[in-house]
Amino acid sequence: MRAVIVAMGVAFLVSLLCTPIAIKVFTRLKAGQPIRTDGPAMHQGKKGTPTMGGVVFILATVIAYVAGHLVLTTLPDQQIAQVEPTITALVLLGLMVFSGAVGFIDDFLKVRKRNSAGLNKRGKLLGQILVGAVFGVIALWFPSTMTDASGVATNTQTVGSTTLSFIRDIDALEVSKVGAVIIFIFVVMAATNGVNLTDGLDGLATGASVMVLTAYALIAFWQYRHWCADPSYTQPYCYEVRDPLEIALIAGAAAGACVGFLWWNTSPARIFMGDTGALGLGGLIAGMAMSTRTILLLPIIGGLFVIITMSVVIQIISFKTTGKRVFRMSPLQHHFELAGWSEVNIVVRFWIIAGIGVAIALGLFYSEFLANMV
Repeated sequence: MRAVIVAMGVAFLVSLLCTPIAIKVFTRLKAGQPIRTDGPAMHQGKKGTPTMGGVVFILATVIAYVAGHLVLTTLPDQQIAQVEPTITALVLLGLMVFSGAVGFIDDFLKVRKRNSAGLNKRGKLLGQILVGAVFGVIALWFPSTMTDASGVATNTQTVGSTTLSFIRDIDALEVSKVGAVIIFIFVVMAATNGVNLTDGLDGLATGASVMVLTAYALIAFWQYRHWCADPSYTQPYCYEVRDPLEIALIAGAAAGACVGFLWWNTSPARIFMGDTGALGLGGLIAGMAMSTRTILLLPIIGGLFVIITMSVVIQIISFKTTGKRVFRMSPLQHHFELAGWSEVNIVVRFWIIAGIGVAIALGLFYSEFLANMV
């Protein structure tokens, strides 16, 4: 737990202190956010606000991960902890960094062209598929090599699984490795686009991501405390995952980094995360679902992202089939803006919705543990 707390604290401080520097740098480079002309009129006042702020909290997460590992080296020998970087860390941080890189290209093109078009849909889609495929393969083809003192393997798990999962793997829903990679690509695309669509109001996506990442930190740490690979854990009910402490450390670091960024991103925002941050967070959240074996729990944990994404899907289907719009504008947050709600009211109320989803998901996760321990 000490390593997770240190990682959260380091990430928070790095993000909090470095974001003002990023604001100055991006302002000097004239990397201002282009605003859609067909969007709510009140957004025109945000034109020129620096974007690509996701670079800060992605960097803060990586730095905090290193700091957390320095703390792991001080843990007693009897505690199960991987003090060297693992494949799990490579997959999770790789998803965050390279998904963020796709978003960075999009943001860079928007700034360069001075419009909100950015990277075309096909290019963004190919980038998401490539990132999901590469790290999906790594997650499924490289098992753990943890052994006990006598050299007997204690954990041969891979980061990902060939079975669909809810609270844990569902053995009846097993697929091939290729099928598992395809499913993971879909999860990456859904998560990155979900966070990206939610990122439309000051602090909305950042605050919701803090809740989701904190939930995954709690889930992963609980799995670490009840880990099948831990020889000191004697209860029959345990979690077959790989490197849960790594997962908790990275989730906690990312949550802390987002809190530090939120200080500057809340209304009125001094900087936007841009697609750099939105896609980076989405990629990491997808990796969290895979590595904690909670793929089918993700739509509940990220309930707000699902609701906002579905508002776009409903709007498109309705307009193409009937010529009528269900909402004044999509994504959903802009519908309420045009209905007269203030930006702060929308953000706070949507945060409440995000919190409800997280609470329900954690309740389901813990109740499953209690039910099996009775």
